[in-house]
Amino acid sequence: MSKLHIKKGDTVYVNSGEDKGKTGRVLKVLVKEGRALVEGINMVSKSTKPNAKNPQGGIVKMEAPIHISNLNPVDPKTGKPTRVGRRESADGRTFVRYAKKSGEEI
Repeated sequence: MSKLHIKKGDTVYVNSGEDKGKTGRVLKVLVKEGRALVEGINMVSKSTKPNAKNPQGGIVKMEAPIHISNLNPVDPKTGKPTRVGRRESADGRTFVRYAKKSGEEI
């Protein structure tokens, strides 16, 4: 399996689907499924029974996972969606991700 182009905490742009054009922060990446939870994106309504957290129960709005192919990281310089490249860091031991549009590190 190849490396993923997004990580938890990244700001991403939604390329397609109901929320096309919106941006949000990645809350969780589900690697095996190839999906990610993004704050405020792909909201669904779930019915819940009364519990300690929600004594009333009822309908709760929550984020559903969205496929990673529908997400692009946002360029830190311009704020527009960009592709991601990898290059060796200054110490030569690890790789850093950078925005292909501006060349700036993500």
